[in-house]
Amino acid sequence: MRDLRPWLNLILQRRGRLAIGALLLLATLISGIALLALSGWFLTETALVGLLFAAGVQAYINLYVPGGGIRFFAVSRTVARYLERLYNHNTVLQLLTDIRVALFDQMAQAGHRDRGRQKGAHWLSRLTADVDALDTLYLRLVAPACLAALVALLVVLLLWLLLNLTIALTVLVLLTGAFVIASWLLYLRTRTLSGELSGRQEHLRGEVIEHLEGFSELTAAGRIGKHAALLKRQSLALDKDQAVIETRTGWHLAITQLLINLSALLVLWAGFALFESGSVSGPVLVMLPIVLLGLNEVFAMLPDAFGKLGATVAAAKRLNEEVEPSAVAPAISITSTALTATDLTIGHPGTAPVMTHFSLTIKAGERLGIVGASGSGKSSLADTLAGVIPALAGTLQRPACAYLTQSTVLFEDTVKANLRLGNAKATDAELWRVLELVELAERFTREDEGLNTWLGSSGNRLSGGEARRLVLARVLLSGAPLMILDEPFTGVDTDTRERIAPLIDRWLEGRTVISLGHGPEALLPSDHVLHLN
Repeated sequence: MRDLRPWLNLILQRRGRLAIGALLLLATLISGIALLALSGWFLTETALVGLLFAAGVQAYINLYVPGGGIRFFAVSRTVARYLERLYNHNTVLQLLTDIRVALFDQMAQAGHRDRGRQKGAHWLSRLTADVDALDTLYLRLVAPACLAALVALLVVLLLWLLLNLTIALTVLVLLTGAFVIASWLLYLRTRTLSGELSGRQEHLRGEVIEHLEGFSELTAAGRIGKHAALLKRQSLALDKDQAVIETRTGWHLAITQLLINLSALLVLWAGFALFESGSVSGPVLVMLPIVLLGLNEVFAMLPDAFGKLGATVAAAKRLNEEVEPSAVAPAISITSTALTATDLTIGHPGTAPVMTHFSLTIKAGERLGIVGASGSGKSSLADTLAGVIPALAGTLQRPACAYLTQSTVLFEDTVKANLRLGNAKATDAELWRVLELVELAERFTREDEGLNTWLGSSGNRLSGGEARRLVLARVLLSGAPLMILDEPFTGVDTDTRERIAPLIDRWLEGRTVISLGHGPEALLPSDHVLHLN
């Protein structure tokens, strides 16, 4: 359970929303139980009064107060349920954003080589299945468990007040047993299998993706049928284990409901003696077992959540290997210079360093060009200066920066959505201005949708040079005081580069710029050029 702690800390940063959501859920549960109890009391009271009338005995019943109460709880339950679903699902979406942002931040800091050690299917599983296992951690697990315990205690207190302490304590024992069976005991019986099942599902998901990606090769090798059969066997094995978990969950739910029903029978049986002695009225005697039966709805939420808790813990453990959500990035000290690197050792853990004893000082507003052939360490240096990978040794001081990596990454979305990744508050006018800067404004003016033009998968509707310029425009929208541009003009023809480079230089006036390339012609205008060998 320790693996869940950092994610619970992240979730609890929204304590206000979680508290309001819990109150709405509590209001829904109490309204439902109160509706059942009051309806049972009212039906019993009217039946008794009817029998007295039939026997010729004078009797009196107030139809309006309990009738109004029934209508009130019926309406309040409906309204509370609607508000709870609406509010808590919105909260879940916000928690999902928090979790994914924490994961994305850590992935961005991992460096290209570290990210490349894992397959695409691995990252897909992290960003979908594992995150989805955590985003409802509070709504499906924490809140229902706490509220089930709270409502059960309130019911026991009600039994103490209306009956006696002995009956209340006996019911408390039965409800405690029901709670433990529906939650902790079920978790102990399913955690190993559920955790293993989660890992095997991730493995199978990766195998299916690789099967689809390698379909042509498998077909050519005559292995498509055998590989598909292997995947089918793995899938059937997963279904079998999933059925075991579901069976255990069903049995625990059945035993839980049996204990709750037994407590209702106990209260009804024990209450007869009190009824005969005149300590409790008939309608109240009928109402209390109905209140206990209403707990079935509360406790029914627990087995499904705790049956999957093993998978949730396993997902949290895997994500903890990629991200530390509770960690806070250390503040970057800014001196009178824009960037100071002292005795850096640059490289990736477990491999030979790319550079050692590297020192550099750049004044604010200065332009530095870095030139080097492939393999000279340009990208590793850029990653380190940008903070994407930590230096193996030495110190680095710099302000916030915007970083154009060597790879050109566009999302399957609109032009506007891709550009606003650089500045979420940018206006349409600012977007058109930066597109003019990289000579793409005319390209999208011709499109009927303009800034809402869909770029296709990975921007496949654009040429290589157009895609590179769009990514460059996205970085230029950032207001960061330090710009690091690795191969800014990859795929851009010479004439276009010569036209837009001076415009970009003026756009970045007053900011510190580090541009990297294979040769001086691939850089922005620079005050100094550093050659790597």
